[in-house]
Amino acid sequence: MQNLSHLSVLIHEQAKKYGSRPVLTFRSFGSLKWKTVSWNQFSLRVKQVSNALLNLGIKPQEKIAVFSQNCIQYLYTDFGAYGIRVVSIPFYATSSESQIQYMINDAEVKYLFVGEQDQYDKAHRIFPLCPSLERIIIFDESVRVSSHDPNAIYFEDFLRLGEGLPRQTEVEKRWAEANEDDVCNILYTSGTTGASKGVILNYRQYNAAIIANGKCVGVSDKDRAINFLPFTHVFERGWSYLCLSVGAQLIINTYPKEIQDSMRETHPTCMSSVPRFWEKVYQAVKAKMDEASGVQRKLFNHALSVGRRHNIEYLANGKRPPLALALEYKLVNNTVLSIVRKQLGLEHPNIFPTAGAYVSPEVEQFVHSIGITMIVGYGLTESLATVSCDRPKQKYTIGSVGRLIDGIELKIGENDEILLKGPTITPGYYHRDEANAQSFDKDGFFHTGDAGYMKDGELFLRERIKDLFKTSNGKYVAPQMVESMLLVDKYVDQVAVIADQRKFVSALIVPEFHLIEEWAREHGIAFENNEELCANPKVHDMMMERIATLQQSLAGYEQIKRFTLLPHHFSMESGELTNTLKMRRPIIYKNYKDVIDKMYEE
Repeated sequence: MQNLSHLSVLIHEQAKKYGSRPVLTFRSFGSLKWKTVSWNQFSLRVKQVSNALLNLGIKPQEKIAVFSQNCIQYLYTDFGAYGIRVVSIPFYATSSESQIQYMINDAEVKYLFVGEQDQYDKAHRIFPLCPSLERIIIFDESVRVSSHDPNAIYFEDFLRLGEGLPRQTEVEKRWAEANEDDVCNILYTSGTTGASKGVILNYRQYNAAIIANGKCVGVSDKDRAINFLPFTHVFERGWSYLCLSVGAQLIINTYPKEIQDSMRETHPTCMSSVPRFWEKVYQAVKAKMDEASGVQRKLFNHALSVGRRHNIEYLANGKRPPLALALEYKLVNNTVLSIVRKQLGLEHPNIFPTAGAYVSPEVEQFVHSIGITMIVGYGLTESLATVSCDRPKQKYTIGSVGRLIDGIELKIGENDEILLKGPTITPGYYHRDEANAQSFDKDGFFHTGDAGYMKDGELFLRERIKDLFKTSNGKYVAPQMVESMLLVDKYVDQVAVIADQRKFVSALIVPEFHLIEEWAREHGIAFENNEELCANPKVHDMMMERIATLQQSLAGYEQIKRFTLLPHHFSMESGELTNTLKMRRPIIYKNYKDVIDKMYEE
């Protein structure tokens, strides 16, 4: 049963119902041991944060910011802020000093909560450049605080300001005053094309989103949802609050690179993620099958074929599988397919919402075939995550991004742009009158910048309008679609397609180095470093052969004709990736101008 209480009191209301039942599973910074926290303990910590913030003198709708990886203190801080009508602004843990300085000053943040040493060091260095900032509060007690820093305190010391709940009467007065038009969060976009903008999210949006998403996805208090994406990401934030509203447990994974180990250790039933996670799973399973015996490969391919027919040809189309197929699926599901899921730590999978980028139909089909319900969706920070998603008990099409959630009004504008209106859409960008004027039309519809179309009640995406490339021959190429085809290959780690105003499509490809190295050794290719490996003609020819196979379904003008293997990754440090690991194409094209130009030499 969903609890629709205002976020200021949600945790306390749930604690009345669930009491000593575990709600949060976590590991302390630097620890390998998983621990749990009950609803009662969660509620108490949130109240202590609310009281402590009041003791520091914060007023309604003033701002705090959280600059940290996912951790239990993050949730205490956010909900403690909501309890006293304070705006919480999440920063990506990988943000640079210039980024956090900009956001702190733009939003006039008073208190900055930081996670580990790296975040503290950055915060300490920019502190003198942020006039509104009064305190740095540190989650990880192992952080070394500068001897010249009178403004930093540890989170445990901060909590002592709220011990005994000395300001609880005032906290409860703020609960009574809380309303749906209060600003809850300001989420700064990752800025693939320009300066970051602060998206305003209020409690009315959260309430509408939690109700609408609750009708779409079957998550309940029997579920255990692991956090893969950072809480800074609107997708993870909205998903986590939905889970808490139904009494589900959250498993807090602090370090994204450890996600697969964490899944095997904690056995979640749900997880929201981006397509790249499932692309990696697909690559890993395929690689394992390549090494398996002929009999094992035959068994697996047969099981996959049965899974595809049962889960996609029948269930996805709203049809009941024939008895013979149902019995055969039950057999392969309990034997072969269950082994694949067990290796992922998913012995009892429920639902796995996936969004944030183009989902390769090949990968989507594979995930459904092994018995995992991937719910593909579409959304933006400005729509508080979900605009549309698959409905597990309704017909869905591989390649679509599902059906609109309740309350969303959609129309298709010029250049097939998706325009949105509804209770989950942001009221605007913080302090950005010009951007707001450009983003909303006279009827109040928000311009997403994404092209798409509706068919039989489902939404299909074409491409980011700004990302559409036009070749010098006048043909349009959608780079993300081409890139997603290559990313399913086990030898490809990153890829950037080039085509705009060029004669043909080319690509910069970062290989999966350890696999390329293995292949080179097996084929007697000598190399001293990544540069030599990437420059080797035999490696290039092998990759060209694989790329040709992957892009067979593309029109001739969409196919990659030339590519360059890069000896190092695109990175955030170089400005080539955002904090959400999306490519900043203009910077990549600038940084690799000479390499790109060389691919177009006659």
